[in-house]
Amino acid sequence: MIFWIASYPKSGNTFLRALLSAYFFSKTGDFNFDLLQNIKGFPDNGLFKKLGIDINDQNKVLENYIYVQKKINENNEKKIRFIKTHSILQDINGYKFTDLSNTLGAIYIVRDPRNVAVSFANHYQISIQEAVNNLIEFKTLSGKQNTIVHIGSWSAHYNSWKALNNFGRCLAIKYEDLVSDTKKTFLKILNFISIISKAKFTIDNSKLNLVLKTTTFEILQKLEQNVGFGEASKDKYNNPVIFFKDGPQNKWKQHLNHDQETLIINSFHKEMKELKYI
Repeated sequence: MIFWIASYPKSGNTFLRALLSAYFFSKTGDFNFDLLQNIKGFPDNGLFKKLGIDINDQNKVLENYIYVQKKINENNEKKIRFIKTHSILQDINGYKFTDLSNTLGAIYIVRDPRNVAVSFANHYQISIQEAVNNLIEFKTLSGKQNTIVHIGSWSAHYNSWKALNNFGRCLAIKYEDLVSDTKKTFLKILNFISIISKAKFTIDNSKLNLVLKTTTFEILQKLEQNVGFGEASKDKYNNPVIFFKDGPQNKWKQHLNHDQETLIINSFHKEMKELKYI
């Protein structure tokens, strides 16, 4: 069954996937970028095309979201399939993103939208103002193999996934908590996965310690410098944009002007207050 690793773009999804992939898909807990391949993304044009779906017809793609998820789950009903997504959890053009028959649960990672805007601007090589506007306005992004990803506004995205908790299937965590107390937050995540999957497992402390040691932001930065990172975007000269640039050191106060900060707070006041960002 599918277990979603969901987030708005530039909110810490990669860091969480690094922790999960090192713990579940390595023998010792020693992380490397290849392990991330165990957590595929959705939607993915490559997979849709392989199943004979016309990826040039967006309605056909949306219409087959559930069908593709059923194919993913075939012969894996009792096995957790971690899948990354930046999609909003709502009907799109009348088609559901997923359903409870195909979704076991989800971890939703959320980040202060002011810092999301700064990271978003760097990753997509746009201005801070354009990034702020993008967080507020409903939109889509072009992902891997030109896959169209429907993400919506920052607040709509957060509220859509939070609604999954009405069924007890979603754990929302703050990126800031995952960074400041990685061990405590990750243990909370592992416990949630254990409860949802009904597959109780004993924490391997030796493995956990190596996971934590090899997934620090500084280590991820060095890995990117030494071997590159396939998920990095490209600038206008087709050069890779540094993916692990600032991380926890991303300070929105150094980049946003007063009007931009005010616009974000006014647009997302309810959610930011609920999450104690203001």
